[in-house]
Amino acid sequence: MERAELDVPLNPENVKRICDYHFGVGSDGILEVVSADGDTAEVVIWNPDGSVAELSGNGTRIAARWLARRSGNDRVRILVGQRIVGARLRGDREVEQEMGEVEVGEPETIDVGGEPVELTPVSVGNPHAVIRRHPDRAELLRLGPLVEKHERFPQRTNVQLVQVDSPNEITVGVWERGAGETLSSGTSAVAATAAAVANGWCESPVTVHLAGGDLHVELADSRATLTGPAEEICTVELAEEFRL
Repeated sequence: MERAELDVPLNPENVKRICDYHFGVGSDGILEVVSADGDTAEVVIWNPDGSVAELSGNGTRIAARWLARRSGNDRVRILVGQRIVGARLRGDREVEQEMGEVEVGEPETIDVGGEPVELTPVSVGNPHAVIRRHPDRAELLRLGPLVEKHERFPQRTNVQLVQVDSPNEITVGVWERGAGETLSSGTSAVAATAAAVANGWCESPVTVHLAGGDLHVELADSRATLTGPAEEICTVELAEEFRL
């Protein structure tokens, strides 16, 4: 959504209403384009619970694909808060993004309802807790919300369950802060890869298998490059009855 085209500003309540799968359009979030000029756009990333995310790899990739089509440029920049994500189109669908600095902490163990859970904290501009564990859906639904809201993370955190498939492949289940279980997450793919490389489970580059498809991550000097598809599927116009 472009801010200039909205009748009223987005806020947590109308974001939740739009994202509701039963009574709204249905979405894992909203990208609000604050401004767009040439090859640069500033965006705000809304989670479906009405909170604002510091960064979203999938969100910036979608915004980059939209801006590239609008501007006619193969290389664009997406501004999210203090971070600038440079992106370039590779063919018709693939977008390569420079995700910037990734910070990986030392592995630590937290108590989750009496169960010790070892995790690696990672920052990709937003917080992540990477856990090496089979990404079984039932386990993700059980453990994800408990770790997300654990006192160790006062601002909450994204959670990844990681299975190492080979030195250059991992399978990841994602519990996203503010969204819950999600089929794909760009920053989660970067965080899981960074933790896997730092802990010696894998080496860059890494193909990340997610429920929604594969993403590819390369790390160099603690900086990440994320590549994946972005495809426009429809244009939605909110009816007059569905007022913001």
